[in-house]
Amino acid sequence: MRMKTWRMVLACPVALAACATAVPEKYTNPNAGFQEVVSRTSTAIGKRTAFAQTQAENEALAKEVRSLVHGKTISADTAVQVALLNNKGLQASYAAVGLSAAEAWQQMTPENPVVSIGLMGIGAPELGLYRALESSVAVNLLDVKNRKQRIAVAEAQFQQAQLNAVNDTLALAAETRQAWINAVAAFERLSYLRKAGETAAASAELASQLGKTGALNKAGQAREFAFNAELAGQVARARLDAKLAKEELTRLMGLWGSDANYYVPDALPALPKSLRKLPAIEKTALQNRVDLQVAKLGLEAQARAFGLTDRTRLVTDLELIAGVESEREREDGETHTETLPQLELEFAIPIFDTGKARMRKAELAYMQAANALAERAVNVRSEARSAELAYYSSYEIARHYRDVLVPLRQTIEEEGLLSYNGMITNTFELLTDVREKISSLLEAANAKRDFWLAQANVTAAIYGGGTGSAPQGGGAEIAAGGGAGH
Repeated sequence: MRMKTWRMVLACPVALAACATAVPEKYTNPNAGFQEVVSRTSTAIGKRTAFAQTQAENEALAKEVRSLVHGKTISADTAVQVALLNNKGLQASYAAVGLSAAEAWQQMTPENPVVSIGLMGIGAPELGLYRALESSVAVNLLDVKNRKQRIAVAEAQFQQAQLNAVNDTLALAAETRQAWINAVAAFERLSYLRKAGETAAASAELASQLGKTGALNKAGQAREFAFNAELAGQVARARLDAKLAKEELTRLMGLWGSDANYYVPDALPALPKSLRKLPAIEKTALQNRVDLQVAKLGLEAQARAFGLTDRTRLVTDLELIAGVESEREREDGETHTETLPQLELEFAIPIFDTGKARMRKAELAYMQAANALAERAVNVRSEARSAELAYYSSYEIARHYRDVLVPLRQTIEEEGLLSYNGMITNTFELLTDVREKISSLLEAANAKRDFWLAQANVTAAIYGGGTGSAPQGGGAEIAAGGGAGH
């Protein structure tokens, strides 16, 4: 009768020792991959970011953020810095980098051997507690053979996760800077409309007084009253737009409660005296765009995954179990022990699933990644050209309003005032000149806003962060303007 059986993988100790290599610290470090994110983003936007993993770190960042914004009029740079430190969505993106590092760590760690122990014939009176003991130790051979390729795939995905985090950081900086520009521009527009509203109110009051004396008919009075009413609606709408624009900025900075007690300037800064040159912007964008590098790594990961699928197309589970079998028998009061070698091979027979479907999926996934990369390269070139065109053209348009139209309106208003003082023109003509001047100032403010957005979009086109967004550019710094802010 069988007394004891031992089964173990052939050369199991040697295989396990070969697999149990040390995992590099870049995967086991609590801040795995984050330093790469810091290095890449600081080059593009010149701002600090942080990955808070403990309550103490979160409290320290919250204290720093409060010192930057609470009760203060903030610049675009301050808004971007606060968003990078305080936006929880960005923290989630950084956590994804850690998850990818942990996955690579997991792939570098050999599978635990499977151990099974069984007792048979428990309670047999003539043999004691049990009649036979069976034990086995097994390791999947394909896991050992394919681990190198799986590690390569995990490493490519880890690098991709880092670049995704870089792109998320750039995108947040872009959106925050764009939101700051839009918020300030909205309050600047509101201030001009309020001035126009004061003029309209004065015109309506004058019309009312002239109507009482019979110097102005009802149609003339109604015309002034209608204009005043329409402008009052525009002011209310502009006030709402300004508040919503500021709320968008607050959301991106991750502020709420009393921390949202901050101000933005009353107006955007003046146009710069000159523009920086943008030589070979297409080439620069192709070299630096993070989303393009993400697509390249995606293609590399698919290529490695394709090779792994090809290796395991027919056999997906292979176990080799080898060892010795020991039997002990009692006969005539004597114990006899016999030891024999044992070899078992376990694998799945590819009768139904021959692996062709998996190969086709891997092939199409590679083709998909290759075409996505090609499309991304075409789009990067186009976005770079568009950003360059908008940068130079918006500056010329804004300068035209500033240097040509606004001075002309100023001259018209001054000459009208002289004519009014000389009793050549009437009050309504003078008020009309004032309204037209304010309208030109609104157009000039919009053109100035478009330029600042275009300048910011240049860096978005070069480094990434989303089409049409506005990360920090290398030109004139957008700082807090005059006034107490809103």
